[in-house]
Amino acid sequence: MYEYIKGSIEYTGPEYIVIENNGIGYQVLTPNPYVFSGKQGMQTIIYTYQHVREDIIALYGFSTIEEKLMFRKLIGVSGIGPKGALAILAYGEPSQVIRAIENEDEKFLVKFPGVGKKTARQMILDLKGKLHDVAYDESPNLFTVEEQKPVSAKNKAEEALEEALLALTALGYSDRELKKIAPKLKDKEMTTDQYIKQALQMLMT
Repeated sequence: MYEYIKGSIEYTGPEYIVIENNGIGYQVLTPNPYVFSGKQGMQTIIYTYQHVREDIIALYGFSTIEEKLMFRKLIGVSGIGPKGALAILAYGEPSQVIRAIENEDEKFLVKFPGVGKKTARQMILDLKGKLHDVAYDESPNLFTVEEQKPVSAKNKAEEALEEALLALTALGYSDRELKKIAPKLKDKEMTTDQYIKQALQMLMT
């Protein structure tokens, strides 16, 4: 079992990143791969979780230990698999999801792909009061689009938006949901990571 991988980010795509360590490239599925796009070619630590099934072995990666801990908690809930857990974590820091669980906010939880009322109730039943080992702070919302320098070239923005929509599709959001928000996003010039965060904010309201 890998605890983390320290290496160079060599590829960032809609579903995963590739991190190279000692000449080996590891395909790592992450909640939002484009969080790492600014670290291309740089030494980075990815906290990993190896998921083994009969038909597949997959490596999931996270930028913080808290994210990894929350992922493990989520996949322990009946009805939530690794893909669903990634979609939930893509929204923001673990503290935001914990807040919804502790407050029994079903309306918030059912907005995630694949989470219906039954699964939302199960999340609350299984996890409420049991997330003390996952850091929970009152940090600001992760959607800090203004903190990053926006791209100025329109063609780069269009490419970034296309990448963001592909990443959201990989997380489980439907074409119908994405078509509703795409026109609003086209008016903005952002990076891929910024588009994903802005889109998730729209989808969850």
